[in-house]
Amino acid sequence: MADTDSAASTPGDLARRLDAAGYLADDGLATAAFLALRMGRPLFLEGEAGVGKTSLAQALAEVLGAPLIRLQCYEGVDAAQALYDWDFPRQLLHLRAAEAAGVTDVDQLEHELYDRRFLLARPLLRALETTPSVLLVDEVDRADDEFEAFLLEVLSDFTISIPELGTVRAETPPVVVVTSNRTREVHDALKRRCLYHWLAHPTFEREVAVIRRRLPGVSERLADDVARAVQRLRGADLLKPPGLAESIDWVTALTALGATELSADLATRTLGAVLKYQEDTERIMGEVAELAGRP
Repeated sequence: MADTDSAASTPGDLARRLDAAGYLADDGLATAAFLALRMGRPLFLEGEAGVGKTSLAQALAEVLGAPLIRLQCYEGVDAAQALYDWDFPRQLLHLRAAEAAGVTDVDQLEHELYDRRFLLARPLLRALETTPSVLLVDEVDRADDEFEAFLLEVLSDFTISIPELGTVRAETPPVVVVTSNRTREVHDALKRRCLYHWLAHPTFEREVAVIRRRLPGVSERLADDVARAVQRLRGADLLKPPGLAESIDWVTALTALGATELSADLATRTLGAVLKYQEDTERIMGEVAELAGRP
């Protein structure tokens, strides 16, 4: 893996380094990330969208001084899209050039066509070939069962077999962060391979701290107002409760309008920054005055 020993000596040390990279990790998350680094195990982060799972991988990459390689999962993603593919247009050009040059050695030509220079490395292969690196397998719950099984195999020994070229083995395995929004249950086998941590929505105090850390120019009152309003929204019966990312977006939108506090009028005009479903917006419209109120 990346030089994880120099990354942090204790969970508290890692939390401080993540803080310097712009990410506020609580004790539980800092400990889980520290153990994942020390034990060489993937870190499986599960929680609602917008709670900071992807941002942790980005901050870890900064702390480790390693590139972040992201594999975005989606329905239908397969091994070829995650591992490698052959650059068929370039192979075809090479074939035509060889024919024009009068090359007749079929075996030699086939060998040339499947040379490493024609291989397009996708995220998993790039992570294995890049030392150090941080591999983010994002939203694995969007992929299907077959892809999960394939991913488990790769994460077990960090090797990839390419029939035309042989086996590629990671000289130093990447630091791996796997995330899930829990739109479906991920199989136990993959979770057992990882260290697991659930990311919940932050408390009011922590949300204020994160907002002010990410947006240092924002007024304390506006950060308090938005964090309090978002906490109330999460307690409402919404299709999509807002995450920390939406809180930051809301403060950014309000700041762009010159706001230093949240009023009912401003809340009404900027709800689109924090609520992403029309049904949720309609549900909250009658409670905007209460939403923007201070205790």
